[in-house]
Amino acid sequence: MVVLKSKAELEIMRQAARIISSIAKGLCTHVKSGVTTKKLDELANELILQENVEPAFKGYQGYPATICTSINEVIVHGIPENRSLRDGDILSLDLGIKYKEFYSDIALTVCVGEVKPKIKKLVDVTKKALFEGIRYAKVNNHVSDISSSIQNYVEKNGFSIVRNFVGHGIGRNLHEEPEVPNFGKPKHGLILKSGMVLAIEPMVNMGSWECVILEDGWTAVSKDRLPSAHFEHTIAITDEGPEILTSFN
Repeated sequence: MVVLKSKAELEIMRQAARIISSIAKGLCTHVKSGVTTKKLDELANELILQENVEPAFKGYQGYPATICTSINEVIVHGIPENRSLRDGDILSLDLGIKYKEFYSDIALTVCVGEVKPKIKKLVDVTKKALFEGIRYAKVNNHVSDISSSIQNYVEKNGFSIVRNFVGHGIGRNLHEEPEVPNFGKPKHGLILKSGMVLAIEPMVNMGSWECVILEDGWTAVSKDRLPSAHFEHTIAITDEGPEILTSFN
């Protein structure tokens, strides 16, 4: 677990987050009906090279692509392929970079054209749940205060929170301690300290929270094949409160 020791280290992480946010926003402009997820992966790789940073996912534990592209019932870790997006789809983009010695991570779910009202609600609730969790990312709170607030908000709105995947610390490694679950009771586990950096990332299913991993060993889909959404911010714990390092509209 990295705890940032100086303002200089925090500034590097801010810059890493600014870069990945810019890349994510650039990718979103290309998300439309007819575009393949493989094309989006190629664009992401080009944007990363233009920024002179390293892709964090490519080759990580054998992952074969630059970004994760998860369509509809795919919860996370969807591998880019020659599948074209269609109006009514939702696409979760998950990407990470390494800048100097530090990593940054971001995810967001994008609607392709017009989507059904309940699917739009799923996307909106997942995004709002992320910000609900971030509100509790404060010095002397527990990690589980973040977790419980996310779960409560999601379930209050009639959806279910995925339990198989969790958020994480981030810094000199892409995944560090502590784990940041999106479910659980408050006031348990690690106490948050100034200088910690977390990647908080609720994954929310329309139906059951259960998931299945496909034969490729990566792609996680909802067990009932109902849609799923995913949002993630990299945030820093500061004495003044949580600082959201990444950004998206």
